Amino acid sequence: MKFGKLDAAPENIDWTLPASAPGFSMDDVSSSTKRSSAEVRVGGTMWTIRPWRGTVYPAKDPQRTWPAHYGRQFGALEFNATHYRIHPAERMAEWASAMPEGFRFCPKFPQIITHFRRFNGCEGPTDDFIEGLLALGDNLGPAFIQLPPHFAPHHAEAMKTYLAKWPRELKVAVEFRHPGWFEGGHEAEAVWGLMKDLGMGAVISDTAGRRDALHMRVTAPFVLVRFGGYEGHVSDEARLDAWAQRIASWQNEGLEEFHLLVHQPDSVHTPETSRQFARLVHARAGLKVKAPVDVGGSSDGANLFSGF
Repeated sequence: MKFGKLDAAPENIDWTLPASAPGFSMDDVSSSTKRSSAEVRVGGTMWTIRPWRGTVYPAKDPQRTWPAHYGRQFGALEFNATHYRIHPAERMAEWASAMPEGFRFCPKFPQIITHFRRFNGCEGPTDDFIEGLLALGDNLGPAFIQLPPHFAPHHAEAMKTYLAKWPRELKVAVEFRHPGWFEGGHEAEAVWGLMKDLGMGAVISDTAGRRDALHMRVTAPFVLVRFGGYEGHVSDEARLDAWAQRIASWQNEGLEEFHLLVHQPDSVHTPETSRQFARLVHARAGLKVKAPVDVGGSSDGANLFSGF
């Protein structure tokens, strides 16, 4: 994730998670009267990572088997393939068929909708995208809209209309990047309020160079966090622990789903980051999170996968 990435491992940064903004706490958006265990998942951004052979994937299994192995090892995927093209429903169903029960795809909205047409005249692409989402079946998690960095609050009229028409049964979160979304202006606040009314989530970007994007505005009882790590730097574990503690708190306020989508400069580090997160969530919140285990050279992955 290039957004907010610093070239060197960060020093002297305040990693503290902010408190929820007034009116945007988990308690404000939860409809649950009975608190139950939240579903917590962690995953990466792709399954085509060759250095995972012999660790995350059996060493000798062909690349066509990697999606299935990924699904056994991780609980979620930031599905970036949907950003660059709208895939046929048949292809989406094929990907879903490789995944176990409980796995979730988090598809990124197509750039033709978010970047090129900027939510204007998008009926055809949207219909095709929704058809693909539905083909994922029970493996569909929250989809998310990644706004361009220059997309400011005063650009949002077409997006507001688009969000209001989106099918409520399909979970969506929005990732804001322009600083104006976090400065409290009336145009931005109107969109934040609309998302809360519609039950749409707001992606939280935990990245060193843009701490304003760690906005902690909860607009729905499901949360997507895009986590920009630094390959095992001491700050990674401290930040993951802070998220584990926040999950424990939110669980008592009605959190339903939490997805941590891991970005590391080198994806070879994503499995260990995922394991760290799973251990910490189990310790802090008592929740089990599926995380990778080392399969070695085995080609029999069926009994090698477990969560904490």
